This record gives sequence, C-alpha cells and structure tokens, in this order.
Amino acid sequence: MLRPNTAALTGFLALLTAVGPLSMDMYLASLPDIGRKFAATEGEVQLSLSFYLVGFAVGQAIYGPISDRHGRRPILLTALFVFTAASLACLFAPTIEVLIAARFVQAIGGSGTVVLARAVVRDLYEGLAVARELGRMAAVMALAPLIAPLIGGALQSYFGWRANFVLLAIFGAVAAAMVWQLLAESLRLRAAEPVSVMSILRSYREFLSSRAFLAHVAILLCAFGGLFAWISASAFVLQDLYGLSAFAFGLAFAFGSAGYLSGTWIASHVVARLGIDHTIGLGAALMAAGGIASMIAPALGLPSAAALVAPVALFLAGLGLTLPQAQAGALMPFPARAGAASSLVGVLQQTAGAIVGAIVGHLLGRSAWPLAAAMAIMGVLAFALWLFTLEMRGRKS
Repeated sequence: MLRPNTAALTGFLALLTAVGPLSMDMYLASLPDIGRKFAATEGEVQLSLSFYLVGFAVGQAIYGPISDRHGRRPILLTALFVFTAASLACLFAPTIEVLIAARFVQAIGGSGTVVLARAVVRDLYEGLAVARELGRMAAVMALAPLIAPLIGGALQSYFGWRANFVLLAIFGAVAAAMVWQLLAESLRLRAAEPVSVMSILRSYREFLSSRAFLAHVAILLCAFGGLFAWISASAFVLQDLYGLSAFAFGLAFAFGSAGYLSGTWIASHVVARLGIDHTIGLGAALMAAGGIASMIAPALGLPSAAALVAPVALFLAGLGLTLPQAQAGALMPFPARAGAASSLVGVLQQTAGAIVGAIVGHLLGRSAWPLAAAMAIMGVLAFALWLFTLEMRGRKS
C-alpha cells in the first residue's frame, strides 16, 4: 500500500484527478468531426461538453458526503466503475443525443476521483502541508491537459473520434485496479449521521456560512470560468477560425497547458515562502494580465493563432498558482468534513465552468471575441476578489 509523504502516493492521487482533464481535453480536437459525423450543429456538439460539466457537478455533490460516512476507497471504486462503463457507452453511441447522455454519466463517475483524491489529502495532512500536497498533485496532474490534446489529435487523425473513448475506458479500468491494489482507506473518523439529502444540505449550509470558504471559492469560480471558456471554445476558434489541423490544435492546446504546468511547478516551490494567500494573489494577477492580453488578437485582427495562445498560457500559469492554494484555503476550516467540503467546492467550480462555457459556446461565431472577453472578465474578477476579500480570507469562519 502507498504511504503518506511519499512521491508515489502524490503521483497516484494526481493520476486519479487526471481522469477529469483527460475526459474533457482529449476529445476536444474531435468536436468538429463529431458534428460532421452526426450532422449536428456546433451548439449540439458543445452540449456533450456542457452536460459533462453538469454531470461532474452533480457527481461531486454526492461522493464527498457518502465517503465521509462509508469511506473513500469503496466509493472511489464505484466511481471508476461508472466512469469506465459510461466511456464504453460513448464509444458505441449511435447519435449525438446518446453521446450527450453517456457523457453526462461518464462525468458522474469521473467526478468521484477528483473529490475523493482531495479528501484523501485532507485526511492525511494538516495546515500548510495540505496546500503543499495539493500543489504537488496539481503539478503532476498538469501533465494531463498538456498531453491529452496531443493524444486526442493523433487519435482523431489516425483512428477517428471513437478512439478517444477506447483509451478512456482502458484508463478507468486500470485506475480501478490500482485503487484496489494500492490505496488504503484514509478516513479515520466516519461521520455518525446517516447520509441523506437533509444532512448534505446542513453540511453545505455550514460551509456557506464560513466567510473564509466563500472568499476562496469566489476566486475559484472566476478561475474555472476562464478555464472552461478556453476549453469549450478553443477547438472551434483554433480550427475553424485560425485553420489549424486537429494535430496542430493539439500542439497549440498543449502549449497553453504548459503555462498551467509552469504555474503549478512555481506554486509548489514558492508557497512555503510566500504563504497560501500571496501565492493566490500572484496567480490572480497573472490571470488578469493573460485575460486582458488575449483580447489583443481579435482587437487587431491578428491572423496568427500564437497571438491568442500565448496570453492564454499566461492565464493558465496564473490558474496553476491559484487553484491548489484556493482549494486548500476552502478545505482547511473543515478537517472533520473534508469529503463534503471537497464536494461543495467541486460542485460550485464545475457549475461556474459549465455556465461560462455554455455562454461562450452559444456566442461563438466568426470571431474569437467571446473567448477572449470571457477570459479577461474572469481574470480581472479573480484579482479584484483577491484584493477585496483579504479580511474574509483571514477568518476561520
């Protein structure tokens, strides 16, 4: 079994959280082809992403409270089984409607890996060690959005869009086998209250009454809004407007993701010196700068995709600095309810991402303006929230 404070455990938990970005990013290069194969509109194809985000939010609302009562390991195995089965359903989907429904179920399964990996960290670590461990996991996990579009672009070019779901089904099955063999139960004190809708809502009401929780989550919502504006619109903008091939899109998306990898790497090295809050502030400033700079390309009509992708990489570097620290800040006041708190954080993040992504997808036309404007707004809001919620973040409740 894997032990705390080891690179092996950190890497394994990061692998589990990679289920989310792999499921979202790997098939992005295939979105235009899916639309052609099913004779679906851009809006209909976007629903396969939007419903995934909704399913991810729904799933996260469930797993944390249940795992607080019944343990992390059995619930994680259940989540991976659902994810794998739904990936196979996506593979054999005969219509866009079936694909959208299967993606919703796939997300319900995949969301459990993210919630429970965070909960395991909160079970095993205290204080600054929570932020440090989440930062290390994020640095490892950042490789997923870096390589996922490259893999997806290659699969699309050589085998077609269904190959993405073959690989995801294999990944889910292998992850489940590893959990069975390597992951010990981390929950030390099980919740005494039986799981019910009312008990979940009571827990959520407690979390939402915490000013520190609200302040950290507000910053997370803006960060995720900008991220999912990019995820939902990048394939259409870079391929349809800038004329990139599926594989070239994968390279461009990976370049942007390299910014996120850089941000998480920097965060893991500076958080002990700067502290959680100043690291969040640095990340929020970079998100604001990257979001504003992304508007230059559509404003000047620049024909190169690099003029858009480079500022996005800066935004994502800020995201890498902000995300683990803000998550840690939201979870730390609730050591006894880490699963439920992690669930609510995930629900709110994914809901914000789904809303912003759906709006940007609806507004997309023959311009990159909806994408650039959304990232600019979200980045500036994140920085403003960091500036004006200092007192709230300093409180434990």
